[in-house]
Amino acid sequence: MSRPCANGATLLLAMLALIGTMAGAAFAHEVRPAYLQIDQIGQGRFSMLWRTPIFSGMRLPVVLQFSDGIKQATTPSKRQLSDSIIERSMIESADNLAGERITFVGLQATITDVMVRVKLDDGTVTTTLVRPSQPWVEIQTRQSTLEVIKVFVVSGIEHILFGFDHLLFVAALMLIVRRWGMLLKTVTAFTVAHSITLTCATMGWVSLPSGPVEIMIAFSIVLVGAEIIRMERGGTSLAIEWPWIVAFFFGLLHGFGFAGALADFGLPHGDIPLALFSFNVGVEIGQLLFIAVLLLTMHLVRRLFEIPQRAVVASAYGIAIIAAFWCIERLHSTFV
Repeated sequence: MSRPCANGATLLLAMLALIGTMAGAAFAHEVRPAYLQIDQIGQGRFSMLWRTPIFSGMRLPVVLQFSDGIKQATTPSKRQLSDSIIERSMIESADNLAGERITFVGLQATITDVMVRVKLDDGTVTTTLVRPSQPWVEIQTRQSTLEVIKVFVVSGIEHILFGFDHLLFVAALMLIVRRWGMLLKTVTAFTVAHSITLTCATMGWVSLPSGPVEIMIAFSIVLVGAEIIRMERGGTSLAIEWPWIVAFFFGLLHGFGFAGALADFGLPHGDIPLALFSFNVGVEIGQLLFIAVLLLTMHLVRRLFEIPQRAVVASAYGIAIIAAFWCIERLHSTFV
């Protein structure tokens, strides 16, 4: 006999999701990856964009250091945004950067990764994820299949685990779903849906502006929060009776959000299908890890104490309020 997934233990899931979300809002700038983009514009000449996140008003304390084969051709021009600082400059390399090293001095003292994207004039694109434990990158003109898989699987995992809006949506769905079979069906529908739009958007078959998409993603969480409250008060609706349909519909929107993140990373020329598949696998691994942690927490807490059912409503209000704030924030940044 299946047990309900929501009772007191599911409440804890919502509370943990809220705590994680608020913590994520507080530390989002610190864990957001820095980004280095290098594009070849001529023989031995490259344009460079270096974006570093800002946390609590302070710039990420990381400085670029080039090996002897790379020369700074121009003084960097700086532009400060609300969440990052962007530097643009020109560099030169006699060997077209092959085998040259860029060191990120100070990265080892942070918890931030750096995404490095290099595009040569023949269309070759390489993408490398640099971690604090090894704060440098050696430029390659071609990545192996294993390297492409590793970079994009890790990128997908990190994107979903630091994508607090996506995680909060999944946690909210788990508050609505009361049977294990339906939970599996709902999560599968969400996965299939965002995989479809991720693929279509990445391949250029469908395109939507990122601003409205991010607004609708936040609104999807508000809607699910409202449906949790309706359910707890004895009401019914499409989302309550057939949550997998709602998960599929909003999963299409979330897929466009994933595609925006993947576009920022840059896809390697000639390996686009592999990179897309690997990123999607990483997203699913991260999502399953999140669900597994919540279910394990449910099991452990259920053995310790019962939580009043009315607290589920309080958690739903908390979810909806946070998502509503995101809606307002994204409306302002998109249209103001």
